[in-house]
Amino acid sequence: MPPAPPPSLSTWARNIAPSPTLAVDAKAKALAAAGQDVCSFAAGEPDFDTPQHIKDACAAALQSGKTKYVATSGIEELRSAVAESYGTAYGLKVAPGQVVVSPGGKFSCFLAVLATCSPGDEVVIPAPYWVSYPQMAKLAGAVPKPVLSTDRSAFKLTPEQLDAAITGRTRLLILNSPNNPTGAVYSRAELEAIVGVAVRRNIYILSDEIYENLVYDGLRTTCTATLGPEAEARTIIVSGFSKTYSMTGWRLGTLVGPPAIAKAVAELQSQMSSNATTFAQYGALAALKEKEKTRASLERMLAAFDRRRLLMHAGLSNIPGVSCLLAQGAFYLFPNISSFGLSSLEFCEALLERERVAVVPGSAFGAEGYVRMSYATGDETIVKGLARLANFCRGLKA
Repeated sequence: MPPAPPPSLSTWARNIAPSPTLAVDAKAKALAAAGQDVCSFAAGEPDFDTPQHIKDACAAALQSGKTKYVATSGIEELRSAVAESYGTAYGLKVAPGQVVVSPGGKFSCFLAVLATCSPGDEVVIPAPYWVSYPQMAKLAGAVPKPVLSTDRSAFKLTPEQLDAAITGRTRLLILNSPNNPTGAVYSRAELEAIVGVAVRRNIYILSDEIYENLVYDGLRTTCTATLGPEAEARTIIVSGFSKTYSMTGWRLGTLVGPPAIAKAVAELQSQMSSNATTFAQYGALAALKEKEKTRASLERMLAAFDRRRLLMHAGLSNIPGVSCLLAQGAFYLFPNISSFGLSSLEFCEALLERERVAVVPGSAFGAEGYVRMSYATGDETIVKGLARLANFCRGLKA
């Protein structure tokens, strides 16, 4: 008798979906490695190097033996600096004990979901959404409940939509402003209206503010926890160092929440990953402490992103059949390609195959009929890629 097959994988492993953005980026990189000339707009990371003073601080920490375990929540100096930064930027009083440093903003988001949601709870997720939010809810045993907004409403959730989506099982709302994939930025008044519903219906808010410093046209972002004491008591702020400081590979995220939530998150993390990499935290500390150097690096990066944003938007607006809102934050545009009669996945696959241009299908973000394009890439790539995209779209219209 043949041996019995091994047991099946867990429910979590069978039902989880891989990250579509990483998959597209990996395929584009594989083609490039094979010698193909690929214009990739898939990656969600700055194309700038980490500022030198941050790397130097990390290297110095390594040399001085900062290679051991530290407190699960992060080194005290970094948590204090993060707490201070919220006071400086937003006037929000945060104690170091409310801060948890985690191995990446993605993990911070997941810990927030785990700390607030039990199996069967519902999580309201405005769409278009970052691809990982629904999967995080599923891994916690919760039920993701997407609520779609389109370019007709500037990709923004309305208070009425939120109120209609909340049920007796709703536990958490996930907000992301500036938004990935659309670049939409909620105004303070818009957030006040939405948060007012969340407070009235007594649900938690996970406010993913990872792109908080990447805004244009003179805008300033609003920290959700500053919208009153009741909002602060229900809001978990997630941010980190990946986008603002071009530190994606460092895997350092931050979470700021009410004391009970921060304590629960730290305890969860203690069983899942221990602390974030010790010596990397000293680089992050330099990012916050050496403010003039950091500000200069950020301003250079923002100036480049703003120029590329306008360049890409102008090029997309000149392609018949494509319409695109001008993003106000992050480093993405989310053009509408529904006029071509293809699904977003079909559009992206054909574009990569025929023109060697990589973009991410809107279906990955819960929004069919769109594609995400990152302008965190060089001007030459943008110009060349837009010319190829225009040629591709002409062929579809012919």
